[in-house]
Amino acid sequence: MAQQQQNQEPEIPYLTRTQVLVAMGVTAIILWIVAKICLQFANVPLLNWGWDEQEFVVGIILGLLITALSSVVYRFNSTYHRSADYYLEIVLKPLALPDIIWLGLLPGLSEELLFRGVLLPALGANDFAVIISSVCFGVLHLSGPQQWSYVIWATIVGLVLGYSAIISGNLLVPIVAHIVTNLVSSYLWKMKQL
Repeated sequence: MAQQQQNQEPEIPYLTRTQVLVAMGVTAIILWIVAKICLQFANVPLLNWGWDEQEFVVGIILGLLITALSSVVYRFNSTYHRSADYYLEIVLKPLALPDIIWLGLLPGLSEELLFRGVLLPALGANDFAVIISSVCFGVLHLSGPQQWSYVIWATIVGLVLGYSAIISGNLLVPIVAHIVTNLVSSYLWKMKQL
């Protein structure tokens, strides 16, 4: 019994609301700085992005599709279910409902800027670039040695976001999709916990 309870304890300690918000902010700033350094000193072009109503809607639809697919995988794959719950317990549980806005915006903007906006064009904006940027994106979501199914899922999402950036030619699509995915899935998970 003690062994079973020990297995359920997180590998990293639970964080407070302030710690989670600070960690999100610091991570976003670090990713932004890395992206800016690459743009400035490595002479890497930023993937084009600009406002386009149709691509904004495509981003919303893509985000909702990713969220729906995540729900299906969550429901039918117990390994992913446990892995996602572990990650969300650490990140979401301490947050108040309005904080979810930051969980949508900060990673959605900073991660897309770096992984799709800078890394994709730096690696050639081809299949190889999508795969490498997606694996890096997936690994960013590793929060413990038993979280590999969550990393695999984040890598798959990275592939979808990467191809959406290349096909659309507009960073707006993956940014909006990422923000929508984070907002909707976080809100649904949070509501389920009440």
